[in-house]
Amino acid sequence: MKPPAHDLDFSVSAGHPDPLGATWDGEGTNFALFSANATHVELCLFSPQTGREVARIEMPEYTNEVWHAYLTGIRPGALYGYRVHGPFEPEAGHRFNPNKLLIDPYAKALSGRFSWSDALMGYRVGSGREDLSFDRRDSAFAVPKSVVVDPSFVWGDDRAPDTPWQDTIIYEANVKGVTQQRSDVPQTERGRFLGLVAPAMLDHLVKLGITAVELLPVHAFVDERFLVERDLVNYWGYNSIGYFAPDPRYLAGPGVAEFQHMVRRFHSAGIEVILDVVYNHTAEGNQLGPTLSFRGIDNVSYYRLSSENRRFYTDYTGCGNTLDTLHPRVIQMILDSLRYWVETMHVDGFRFDLGAVLGRTRHGFDQEAPLMSAMRQDPVLSRVKMIAEPWDTGHGGYQLGGFPPGFGEWNDRYRDTVRRFWRGDGGVTPEFAARLLGSAELFDKRGRRPSASINFITAHDGFTLADTVSYTAKRNEANGEDNRDGHSANFSFNCGVEGKTDKPDVLARRCRQMRNLVATMVLSQGTPMLLAGDEVANGQLGNNNAYCQDNEIGWVDWPLEGEEDRCNQQRFVANLLRFRREHKVLLQTRFLHGGEREDGEVDVRWLAPEGGEPDNGHWGDSNWRCIGLLLRVAADAPDYEADDDALFIIFNAGTSETAFTIPDARENHLWHEVFSSATADGTPDIVHIVMGGMEIPVEGQSVLIFREESKRWPPFNNGPRDDA
Repeated sequence: MKPPAHDLDFSVSAGHPDPLGATWDGEGTNFALFSANATHVELCLFSPQTGREVARIEMPEYTNEVWHAYLTGIRPGALYGYRVHGPFEPEAGHRFNPNKLLIDPYAKALSGRFSWSDALMGYRVGSGREDLSFDRRDSAFAVPKSVVVDPSFVWGDDRAPDTPWQDTIIYEANVKGVTQQRSDVPQTERGRFLGLVAPAMLDHLVKLGITAVELLPVHAFVDERFLVERDLVNYWGYNSIGYFAPDPRYLAGPGVAEFQHMVRRFHSAGIEVILDVVYNHTAEGNQLGPTLSFRGIDNVSYYRLSSENRRFYTDYTGCGNTLDTLHPRVIQMILDSLRYWVETMHVDGFRFDLGAVLGRTRHGFDQEAPLMSAMRQDPVLSRVKMIAEPWDTGHGGYQLGGFPPGFGEWNDRYRDTVRRFWRGDGGVTPEFAARLLGSAELFDKRGRRPSASINFITAHDGFTLADTVSYTAKRNEANGEDNRDGHSANFSFNCGVEGKTDKPDVLARRCRQMRNLVATMVLSQGTPMLLAGDEVANGQLGNNNAYCQDNEIGWVDWPLEGEEDRCNQQRFVANLLRFRREHKVLLQTRFLHGGEREDGEVDVRWLAPEGGEPDNGHWGDSNWRCIGLLLRVAADAPDYEADDDALFIIFNAGTSETAFTIPDARENHLWHEVFSSATADGTPDIVHIVMGGMEIPVEGQSVLIFREESKRWPPFNNGPRDDA
């Protein structure tokens, strides 16, 4: 069917094969689309007023597997899509169907919401031949339109904070979830990019001590059909369909300026922006999924197909398909996307969902795989923060510690070990000690630093901090999957009562355990990551997989204006993060291995409660739950100074009080207690000033910190302060 006549004023010429996508030059727009196997390509233009197709232009030129055209008179705001012709041979991997309107993989913006319909399928739904059949219905009415964009923006004096890795504090947040219930954010900005940088929100993050906001996926994404049929949505956004376009649901108006404004405001507050990106799969699913973009443009180039039958997809993601990150054009698309978000949108880094896919070759994971090698040497990308979720769902997909220099990695072993230690599990203390020092056995190679370990207790995927100390089992019934989804091994503990309770003793214990967990993370070597809402003890009613809960379950439940949050947690976290910033020994750029320094001291020592260093009997004792850690600046630190301060930290996961013998301080120095997790804000009720050999009581389930200070009176207390 031909589109109706139109009154658009444009002329068509060959244009250029690069750059890919729609590029406006002030007079017209160049369109370029890669497809190695198409026979011809049609560019479709749509009315911004009615959304109807008003022109269809056959791309006049084909150069180096790129179809291209230049349209004079087509300006920013123009809506377009593609119809790509070619063989429909699913068993050979080809799924061309020109009846399906396709999103430009390089579209910088999308207009309109995605609407589920059988017409989106390249095959006839209900046919006995399934995806081998061919569907002739037009899908344009159900597909968002690509938008020609002018991404220029007045950045002024915008500068990236360029926060050193060792100083970085990451705050993981969902754009909507973190702002939707904040009464001090304007109603029209809640749930959008602009809401993240509302004055009250920025003030909160700055006072808390956050240096980088890591946003759950903001690339354009699709709500899966099975969720829509349950009146749910893909709240987290891990179902991308466009790697250059911000999702329209986070924008109040057209274009991309709102995102750029958000970044500029974050930078002015000294906060970096890190994007969670999903370059492992797309929203098109398996062979029974919709034809929205890549599948209809060149299925065999964009996806990994089964070597046994190219009708089917290789699935390392659990989402039906896997992008072929070995194909040169897929590598180009990912690199172009990353550079676009850095150069045009000014973001400061990326967290790669199921990052092991990036390193998959034909023979398994390889840290020198083409895509990762290209990213590491790229003059733009090598300057920004790169964080991998170091696993995928395929065989050999767990690669914690296996990424090359330049990458940080989500350390789930840190999460599980710290939870188990404070839960009181036996035999965990030796591994707990390794996690406190940056997991050197995993990361201390090839010049990597302790900051490569992204230490977290909670993340979007799993229990919140409050639920970790309130539930022993997940409560995911609201997801509509009979509680089968989500992790079952949560290493959580309910402190005596499952779920909500009014019992004062249980609530007090939960508050203390939350403080212990956060304190451990902040005092560990590595890069701490805080889940949005944990600073106010936000809960999700025990749901540890709230990916589809775009409602009060998934949104952060902020305290009412003027009210304290549960447990006074926000003030505690702010004080603790300030304490970390002020103590160099917590920001090491070298791994600590007990090396001797110029002053004869060693950079790290473990201590047993009775005094002295633990022996094999301690390390092998499954009931040993109280350990001391003495930290000094690493012997080989480039900025080593002999008079740098030292910290002595005691972690007692046991339920009873333990007498602990204090180690010797340097000559003319004493140990001053500066922190205790037994109090709501971390300020000790009684400040102990002690010398080596003295014995002090350590409450059960608590963390104490002593700072080594010169003998003087009154003592200088540089511990957490109650002024957040």
